[in-house]
Amino acid sequence: MSQPTGRRAELGAFLRARREQLVRADHGLPPAGRGRTVGLRREEVSYLSGVSVTWYTWLEQGRDINPSQQVMDAVSRVLRLDDAGRRYALSLAGLPPSSALDEPLTGELPAHVQHLLDALGDNPAFALTPDWRIAGWNAAYERLYPNVARIPAADRNLLRVVFTDPAVRTLLADWPETSRRFLGEFRAETAARLADPDLRAFVDRLREDSPEFREGWARHDVQGFTSRERVFHHPDAGLVRYEHHQLRPSDFPGVQIVAYTPVA
Repeated sequence: MSQPTGRRAELGAFLRARREQLVRADHGLPPAGRGRTVGLRREEVSYLSGVSVTWYTWLEQGRDINPSQQVMDAVSRVLRLDDAGRRYALSLAGLPPSSALDEPLTGELPAHVQHLLDALGDNPAFALTPDWRIAGWNAAYERLYPNVARIPAADRNLLRVVFTDPAVRTLLADWPETSRRFLGEFRAETAARLADPDLRAFVDRLREDSPEFREGWARHDVQGFTSRERVFHHPDAGLVRYEHHQLRPSDFPGVQIVAYTPVA
């Protein structure tokens, strides 16, 4: 049999290298022959991951097989791959990089992300989680939309405030167009999780609370994000114009930073 080349060979070498570096005690395993404390056998990875020995062996041999997302996730978990390693293995296996974009942010917004928001100074900016919860903002954004600090944290969701906060309708000079765009973007970004009970509950509640959302949701519009000009009725400055931008930190791709820069 010819030696495997390309992605499959690299996947096999990568998995083997990671397996041979694992500490046995971390997996509840005793030392192997001659007191070896580092490195798992293929059979042990197979047992811990629930993947057959034959299938896992083929992966390490670089065979031309098509492992599923579930198989690669299970192997990645046992091999203790971090997010970068997991995404690398998925890419080598011919699968789309895992949806770190969809993974919920647990706990507080990372401090360095908040530092970035604050560093934007007079440019309003805020951070969204994958379910569009507003997880952080800077002082300029609070001056633009003071209610962000007043509404309960449980209701501090961008889509919800757009459709239910009367202050937002006053703030947005083009509320019908912007609300339609936001709904389409939300639907596109959450497509992989629309069966999630928490997301379904959020949508159902918003359908009850907003006739406009209910009507828009029934249209099934889908839209990708595009940078564009946004017009606001600023509480103090009057009519102001910004360009609307989206950024994602490489180390927290599930966090979406939305920043407004002045239009010259």
